[in-house]
Amino acid sequence: MAMYTRLAPGRYRASEHTQGPWDPATQHLGPVTALLVHELALTAPRPGLDLARLAVDVLGPVPVGDLDVRTDVVRDGKRVQCLSASVSGGGREHVRATAWRIREAPTPATPAADPPPLPGPQGESWISTGFGYGRATEWRFARGGPDEPGPATAWGRCRVPLVDGEEITPMERLALFADSGNGISLALGFDTHLFVNVDLTISLFRAPAGEWICLDAATAIGPSGRGLTRSTLYDLDGEVGSATQTLFVAPR
Repeated sequence: MAMYTRLAPGRYRASEHTQGPWDPATQHLGPVTALLVHELALTAPRPGLDLARLAVDVLGPVPVGDLDVRTDVVRDGKRVQCLSASVSGGGREHVRATAWRIREAPTPATPAADPPPLPGPQGESWISTGFGYGRATEWRFARGGPDEPGPATAWGRCRVPLVDGEEITPMERLALFADSGNGISLALGFDTHLFVNVDLTISLFRAPAGEWICLDAATAIGPSGRGLTRSTLYDLDGEVGSATQTLFVAPR
């Protein structure tokens, strides 16, 4: 079973594989972000323009159900292009996003960080059975662990298709995992506190490749009910960019 089944152009049905950790009736933002990337790729595509930034604002929890994804071109150009997207369901908009594409051209690249080591599968693989997204993904921790508070470095790959009958792309894979930084680098316990992100910003200096995506994440909690997670993003060839999440923090 895939995370989503296409019902019509721009319309999808979410499966249990999209469930988040806070409420089984609502989705993890990772699959939603990957679905946005999937639909944006179909919007005014132009050879030589690649997605470089995606900013997602969460207006409310996304239910596990039927969704409409709408996209539009905000600014068109030969060298840069700005797109918008939204996810709605049940007559309500849940997520709003802005994406920038930048043209490909040869540039003198600065050195990028090598990727953290990918741990072997024996005794290192972690699959959370507590919620759908956790069951649909596999994690291998290079630093920290799923139940250890503090900074963590973990590789992830998807175990199910994103959209039924369609092959997932490396950019969709990255979007699927970029929202997990606050989960793997938890600073507070899941059983005692909420630390839900109200946004996700992904910034890339090159396109990702392959099936494995790594997050080197750290979360800081402030004294007044909010926090910030910063994640450096890697594929097996090295660093590709970063992701940030602004967190709403409260006792359960």
